[in-house]
Amino acid sequence: MAWFRDTLLPVVVLLLGAGLVVRAAHWIGARHRAAVDAHIRALIESGRAPSESSKRSRAVSEAVEWAAVALTFFVAGVLAVERLGVPLTTLVAPATVVGIGLGFGAQQIVGDLLAGFFLFAEHQFAFGDVIQLSQPGQTTGVTGTVEELTLRVTKLRTAQGEVIVIPNSALRQVTNLSKDWSRAVIDVPVPVGEDLEQVTSILRDVVGAMAHEDRWHDLLLGAPVVAGVETIEVGYVQLRLIARTLPGRQFEVGREIRLRAAIALRSAGVTSPPMGGDGGGAAP
Repeated sequence: MAWFRDTLLPVVVLLLGAGLVVRAAHWIGARHRAAVDAHIRALIESGRAPSESSKRSRAVSEAVEWAAVALTFFVAGVLAVERLGVPLTTLVAPATVVGIGLGFGAQQIVGDLLAGFFLFAEHQFAFGDVIQLSQPGQTTGVTGTVEELTLRVTKLRTAQGEVIVIPNSALRQVTNLSKDWSRAVIDVPVPVGEDLEQVTSILRDVVGAMAHEDRWHDLLLGAPVVAGVETIEVGYVQLRLIARTLPGRQFEVGREIRLRAAIALRSAGVTSPPMGGDGGGAAP
């Protein structure tokens, strides 16, 4: 009975206390992330770009939460073992063997955690960023919005609504499309028989009018420009338009410019080339 009262009961209380601390850490972390998510969504809906610090705040809070949980369990385990009268020095050799076994058996997890640590430390991307994942040297891949970033995995939401979960160690080439600012690049195909100076003037009027509208003025970082002839193909040329936008807003700006350019050119009687161009893309 004395052993139960003086040894086992304090250990049980200690473990229960550790469980309460862990629950509190999860609750505080969830409340903080919910507040950050609401703040970021409000900024996006109002046409403003969330700051890099607010996006990092969410990711860092999750990392701190899991670090606090791991530290709490570790300290509680050490104190419980010590309270039970087991010398900690006798656990060094078994712990070493277990650590080596885990190191070999869980290399993937260790790699994920290390990669996640450097993602946080180097601020490569954060919650709410639009990123593209691809193999090194390639320009195509999976594009989506970061919905969750932990030390182990990154979760992306694609434009089709799919959620893609990628271990951090599997990230090879990450293109951040919403870092500080973004750029919409639109290539408009025009038949070589058209008056290119007139077409260029029409496109300048289109983007110039768009830059003065309240809805788009807040999303644009300067007036869009018509850069001129980008390529010459068989039967048509590509005129390039460039618009610098708030982070992550290049897609909607690019779609609006394409729509207005198509309507303006059709109204001016500019015919479509026999082979359509790509219509441009977006890059940070």
